[in-house]
Amino acid sequence: MRALSLCLLALSLTGCSLLQKPYKPVSSSAPQPTQTVPPRTKPAVHPAMVKLYTDAADLVSKPFRDLGEVSGSDCQVNTQDSPANINTARKRMQTRASYMKANAVLLHQCDIVTGAAGCYRQAVCQGSALKISAQ
Repeated sequence: MRALSLCLLALSLTGCSLLQKPYKPVSSSAPQPTQTVPPRTKPAVHPAMVKLYTDAADLVSKPFRDLGEVSGSDCQVNTQDSPANINTARKRMQTRASYMKANAVLLHQCDIVTGAAGCYRQAVCQGSALKISAQ
């Protein structure tokens, strides 16, 4: 019985080592295998430039179509995170407007909100996405 348990122990210890490849040192004269990077299947999508208007009087002489409301936000999750930034919220609003095929945004308001769900502080910007046509 003792011999059987010793054989099983020896077999279990050597069983895992038989599955591994032996170590081969790499010589410095042998060419190193190069990693090939697979080509990207899709090019990165960059949003189109969206002009920001802060005053409605600037749009008086321009023909435009209102595409709807658009907003952007930046969240500061806790006190250790970087503070919520109005410029980031404004840029996100412009990006969302570009996805609506807008080329301009009329800014209504930007605010810093405290106590928003999931955020310690949140910067929120709201506006209207516009499609300004050339005259």
